Amino acid sequence: MLSVGILVFDDVEILDFSGPYEVFSTAARVHGRMNGNSAAANLFKCFLVAPAMRPVRTRGGMKVLPDCVLTPSADLDVLIVPGGDVSAILNDDAVIRWIAAQHPGTVITASVCTGAFLLAKAGLLNGLDVTTHWEDQDDLQASFPALTVKRNVAWVDCGKVVTSGGISAGIDMSLHLVERLAGPELAAATAKQMEYRWLQ
Repeated sequence: MLSVGILVFDDVEILDFSGPYEVFSTAARVHGRMNGNSAAANLFKCFLVAPAMRPVRTRGGMKVLPDCVLTPSADLDVLIVPGGDVSAILNDDAVIRWIAAQHPGTVITASVCTGAFLLAKAGLLNGLDVTTHWEDQDDLQASFPALTVKRNVAWVDCGKVVTSGGISAGIDMSLHLVERLAGPELAAATAKQMEYRWLQ
């Protein structure tokens, strides 16, 4: 089983974290059905990680209760850092240090939308091609000149680090991650189950 930790924080964009959560949780269910519904067939375990154990108020006003506070690095196989209004969380040194500490132990560290700013501040994007929401691409490039922003793409896969464009692009990226981690058959079946038109 692969653990998929998704960071949440005040002013996080709802679909930035709930889209990937839906992809991985649906993939786990579909994988289970394809393998006899046994508990051992569960491929992904998703959970929400936050700076504190309290309700997180999303950018849209919805409140979300995280599953745990910043976890030890050994607990994550995949880390997904969503975006939204990141102006406050970008200055939370504990969170930035935590993201940096997770990266050596993850199989994949990924961002959705302006979550790329958090990965960049943690030092994970230096020398890489990356993307983010179209509205924030110029700012990301200016703020972190050691990276190269790619435009008009849903995601950029650099191996251990994957970044996506804004909001719904995180769903496309997450399906791509399912394809990488568990194969194209499961990724396609997951997109079909979700009735989602996947941009591959």
